[in-house]
Amino acid sequence: MRRVLITGASSGIGKQLALDYAAEGWEVTACGRDEAKLISTAADSPLIIPLPFDITDLQATRQALQGVQADLVILCAGTCEYIDNGVVEAEKVMRVMNTNFIGPVNCLDALLPGLAPGSRVALVGSTAWLLPFSRSEAYGASKAALAFFARSLSVDLASRQIHISLIQPGFVETPLTDKNNFPMPMMITVTQASQHIRKKLARGASEIAFPPLFAGFLKVASLLPVSLQKWLCRKMVR
Repeated sequence: MRRVLITGASSGIGKQLALDYAAEGWEVTACGRDEAKLISTAADSPLIIPLPFDITDLQATRQALQGVQADLVILCAGTCEYIDNGVVEAEKVMRVMNTNFIGPVNCLDALLPGLAPGSRVALVGSTAWLLPFSRSEAYGASKAALAFFARSLSVDLASRQIHISLIQPGFVETPLTDKNNFPMPMMITVTQASQHIRKKLARGASEIAFPPLFAGFLKVASLLPVSLQKWLCRKMVR
Protein backbone atom coordinates (compact mmCIF):
# COMPACT_ATOMS: atom_id res chain seq x y z
CA MET A 1 0.00 0.00 0.00
CA ARG A 2 1.28 3.46 -0.92
CA ARG A 3 1.80 5.84 2.00
CA VAL A 4 1.54 9.63 2.05
CA LEU A 5 2.24 12.04 4.90
CA ILE A 6 0.50 15.41 4.74
CA THR A 7 0.98 18.37 7.07
CA GLY A 8 -1.72 21.00 7.41
CA ALA A 9 -4.29 18.21 7.03
CA SER A 10 -6.82 19.67 9.45
CA SER A 11 -8.23 22.14 6.91
CA GLY A 12 -7.92 23.64 3.44
CA ILE A 13 -5.81 22.03 0.73
CA GLY A 14 -4.15 19.63 3.15
CA LYS A 15 -7.45 18.21 4.35
CA GLN A 16 -8.76 17.78 0.81
CA LEU A 17 -5.54 16.03 -0.23
CA ALA A 18 -5.84 13.67 2.74
CA LEU A 19 -9.41 12.77 1.81
CA ASP A 20 -8.63 12.35 -1.89
CA TYR A 21 -5.52 10.22 -1.38
CA ALA A 22 -7.41 7.98 1.06
CA ALA A 23 -10.19 7.61 -1.51
CA GLU A 24 -7.53 6.40 -3.96
CA GLY A 25 -6.39 3.73 -1.50
CA TRP A 26 -3.35 5.43 0.01
CA GLU A 27 -2.56 5.14 3.71
CA VAL A 28 -2.56 8.78 4.87
CA THR A 29 -0.72 10.15 7.89
CA ALA A 30 -2.62 13.39 8.51
CA CYS A 31 -0.60 15.92 10.51
CA GLY A 32 -1.65 19.18 12.12
CA ARG A 33 -1.88 21.10 15.36
CA ASP A 34 -5.64 20.76 15.89
CA GLU A 35 -6.21 17.22 17.16
CA ALA A 36 -10.01 17.51 17.11
CA LYS A 37 -10.05 18.56 13.45
CA LEU A 38 -7.63 15.78 12.51
CA ILE A 39 -9.82 13.20 14.23
CA SER A 40 -12.81 14.60 12.35
CA THR A 41 -10.93 14.26 9.06
CA ALA A 42 -9.87 10.71 9.94
CA ALA A 43 -13.49 9.76 10.66
CA ASP A 44 -14.13 9.88 6.90
CA SER A 45 -11.74 7.01 6.13
CA PRO A 46 -10.06 4.16 8.02
CA LEU A 47 -6.96 4.84 5.89
CA ILE A 48 -6.39 8.26 7.51
CA ILE A 49 -4.19 8.21 10.62
CA PRO A 50 -4.26 11.45 12.63
CA LEU A 51 -0.89 12.63 13.97
CA PRO A 52 -1.19 15.90 15.94
CA PHE A 53 1.92 17.99 16.60
CA ASP A 54 3.26 21.51 16.02
CA ILE A 55 5.69 21.67 13.09
CA THR A 56 7.25 24.87 14.48
CA ASP A 57 8.49 22.90 17.50
CA LEU A 58 11.58 20.99 16.32
CA GLN A 59 11.74 18.52 19.22
CA ALA A 60 8.01 17.79 19.03
CA THR A 61 8.34 17.27 15.28
CA ARG A 62 11.27 14.89 15.65
CA GLN A 63 9.40 12.92 18.30
CA ALA A 64 6.14 12.74 16.34
CA LEU A 65 7.78 11.71 13.06
CA GLN A 66 10.30 9.25 14.47
CA GLY A 67 9.96 6.02 12.53
CA VAL A 68 7.17 7.31 10.28
CA GLN A 69 7.43 5.87 6.76
CA ALA A 70 6.10 7.50 3.60
CA ASP A 71 6.48 7.18 -0.15
CA LEU A 72 5.19 10.73 -0.63
CA VAL A 73 5.46 13.69 1.75
CA ILE A 74 3.38 16.81 1.18
CA LEU A 75 4.31 19.71 3.46
CA CYS A 76 1.21 21.81 3.20
CA ALA A 77 0.82 23.64 6.52
CA GLY A 78 0.82 27.41 6.14
CA THR A 79 -0.37 30.71 7.51
CA CYS A 80 -0.58 34.35 6.44
CA GLU A 81 -0.36 37.63 8.33
CA TYR A 82 -0.15 40.95 6.55
CA ILE A 83 2.12 43.93 7.18
CA ASP A 84 -0.14 46.99 7.41
CA ASN A 85 1.07 50.44 6.27
CA GLY A 86 4.67 49.28 6.17
CA VAL A 87 4.80 48.79 9.95
CA VAL A 88 7.14 45.88 10.51
CA GLU A 89 6.28 43.78 13.57
CA ALA A 90 9.03 41.26 14.18
CA GLU A 91 6.77 38.86 16.07
CA LYS A 92 4.32 38.74 13.17
CA VAL A 93 7.07 38.06 10.63
CA MET A 94 8.54 35.36 12.87
CA ARG A 95 5.17 33.61 13.19
CA VAL A 96 4.75 33.49 9.43
CA MET A 97 8.34 32.40 8.77
CA ASN A 98 8.20 29.73 11.48
CA THR A 99 5.06 28.12 10.06
CA ASN A 100 5.71 28.54 6.33
CA PHE A 101 9.47 27.95 6.20
CA ILE A 102 10.99 26.69 9.44
CA GLY A 103 8.12 24.22 9.94
CA PRO A 104 8.78 22.37 6.67
CA VAL A 105 12.52 22.43 7.45
CA ASN A 106 11.78 20.80 10.82
CA CYS A 107 9.73 18.10 9.08
CA LEU A 108 12.51 17.41 6.60
CA ASP A 109 15.04 17.19 9.41
CA ALA A 110 12.93 14.40 10.92
CA LEU A 111 11.81 12.60 7.75
CA LEU A 112 14.67 12.68 5.24
CA PRO A 113 16.93 10.15 6.98
CA GLY A 114 14.20 7.51 6.66
CA LEU A 115 13.06 8.16 3.11
CA ALA A 116 13.88 5.46 0.58
CA PRO A 117 15.17 6.07 -2.96
CA GLY A 118 12.28 6.94 -5.22
CA SER A 119 10.42 8.88 -2.52
CA ARG A 120 9.03 12.31 -3.28
CA VAL A 121 8.73 15.39 -1.09
CA ALA A 122 6.36 18.17 -2.16
CA LEU A 123 6.62 21.60 -0.54
CA VAL A 124 3.59 23.84 -0.90
CA GLY A 125 4.65 27.41 -1.55
CA SER A 126 2.72 30.11 -3.38
CA THR A 127 2.80 32.22 -6.53
CA ALA A 128 2.64 35.26 -4.21
CA TRP A 129 6.43 35.57 -3.95
CA LEU A 130 6.78 36.29 -7.68
CA LEU A 131 5.82 39.97 -7.34
CA PRO A 132 6.28 42.54 -4.52
CA PHE A 133 2.60 42.65 -3.52
CA SER A 134 1.50 45.21 -0.96
CA ARG A 135 1.27 43.97 2.67
CA SER A 136 2.79 40.62 1.69
CA GLU A 137 6.32 41.15 3.01
CA ALA A 138 6.17 38.33 5.56
CA TYR A 139 4.12 35.87 3.53
CA GLY A 140 5.99 36.46 0.27
CA ALA A 141 9.37 36.23 1.97
CA SER A 142 8.46 32.91 3.60
CA LYS A 143 7.35 31.44 0.27
CA ALA A 144 10.39 32.82 -1.58
CA ALA A 145 12.63 31.15 1.02
CA LEU A 146 10.73 27.89 0.60
CA ALA A 147 11.02 28.03 -3.19
CA PHE A 148 14.79 28.52 -3.11
CA PHE A 149 15.18 25.84 -0.45
CA ALA A 150 13.15 23.33 -2.49
CA ARG A 151 15.07 23.95 -5.70
CA SER A 152 18.46 23.78 -4.02
CA LEU A 153 17.53 20.69 -2.02
CA SER A 154 16.46 18.92 -5.19
CA VAL A 155 20.03 19.28 -6.49
CA ASP A 156 21.59 17.84 -3.35
CA LEU A 157 19.14 14.93 -3.00
CA ALA A 158 19.39 13.80 -6.64
CA SER A 159 22.16 11.34 -5.76
CA ARG A 160 19.83 9.70 -3.21
CA GLN A 161 17.05 9.53 -5.81
CA ILE A 162 14.72 11.51 -3.53
CA HIS A 163 12.63 13.82 -5.66
CA ILE A 164 11.52 17.31 -4.68
CA SER A 165 8.43 19.06 -6.04
CA LEU A 166 7.60 22.73 -5.51
CA ILE A 167 3.87 23.47 -5.52
CA GLN A 168 2.85 27.10 -6.10
CA PRO A 169 -0.89 27.73 -5.97
CA GLY A 170 -2.68 30.96 -6.72
CA PHE A 171 -5.82 31.83 -4.78
CA VAL A 172 -7.60 28.79 -3.34
CA GLU A 173 -10.84 28.97 -1.38
CA THR A 174 -9.75 27.99 2.15
CA PRO A 175 -10.24 29.28 5.72
CA LEU A 176 -7.03 31.27 5.18
CA THR A 177 -8.24 33.13 2.08
CA ASP A 178 -11.66 33.62 3.68
CA LYS A 179 -9.97 36.27 5.83
CA ASN A 180 -8.86 38.34 2.82
CA ASN A 181 -10.75 41.55 2.08
CA PHE A 182 -9.39 42.20 -1.42
CA PRO A 183 -10.14 40.82 -4.89
CA MET A 184 -8.71 37.34 -5.51
CA PRO A 185 -8.82 36.69 -9.26
CA MET A 186 -9.22 33.19 -10.72
CA MET A 187 -9.84 31.64 -7.31
CA ILE A 188 -10.35 27.88 -7.36
CA THR A 189 -11.78 25.37 -4.87
CA VAL A 190 -9.76 23.00 -2.69
CA THR A 191 -11.14 20.15 -4.80
CA GLN A 192 -9.68 21.72 -7.94
CA ALA A 193 -6.38 22.41 -6.16
CA SER A 194 -6.16 18.79 -5.00
CA GLN A 195 -6.82 17.58 -8.53
CA HIS A 196 -4.02 19.77 -9.92
CA ILE A 197 -1.56 18.62 -7.27
CA ARG A 198 -2.31 14.90 -7.38
CA LYS A 199 -2.29 14.77 -11.17
CA LYS A 200 1.05 16.56 -11.47
CA LEU A 201 2.70 14.66 -8.63
CA ALA A 202 1.64 11.37 -10.20
CA ARG A 203 3.49 12.49 -13.33
CA GLY A 204 6.61 13.36 -11.36
CA ALA A 205 6.45 17.11 -11.93
CA SER A 206 9.13 19.09 -10.13
CA GLU A 207 7.27 22.43 -10.42
CA ILE A 208 3.48 22.73 -10.12
CA ALA A 209 1.88 26.18 -10.48
CA PHE A 210 -1.85 26.75 -10.86
CA PRO A 211 -4.31 27.84 -12.02
CA PRO A 212 -2.25 27.90 -15.23
CA LEU A 213 -3.42 31.27 -16.61
CA PHE A 214 -2.97 33.11 -13.32
CA ALA A 215 0.40 31.50 -12.60
CA GLY A 216 1.53 32.19 -16.15
CA PHE A 217 0.65 35.89 -15.85
CA LEU A 218 2.62 36.24 -12.61
CA LYS A 219 5.64 34.43 -14.04
CA VAL A 220 5.70 36.74 -17.07
CA ALA A 221 5.22 39.81 -14.86
CA SER A 222 8.10 38.68 -12.66
CA LEU A 223 10.41 39.00 -15.68
CA LEU A 224 9.70 42.73 -15.96
CA PRO A 225 12.19 45.25 -14.59
CA VAL A 226 11.74 45.63 -10.83
CA SER A 227 10.62 49.25 -11.25
CA LEU A 228 7.72 48.08 -13.44
CA GLN A 229 6.85 45.31 -11.00
CA LYS A 230 6.57 47.87 -8.20
CA TRP A 231 4.50 50.18 -10.38
CA LEU A 232 2.13 47.34 -11.21
CA CYS A 233 1.71 46.37 -7.57
CA ARG A 234 1.07 49.99 -6.57
CA LYS A 235 -1.66 50.12 -9.21
CA MET A 236 -3.26 47.03 -7.67
CA VAL A 237 -3.49 48.77 -4.30
CA ARG A 238 -5.38 51.70 -5.81
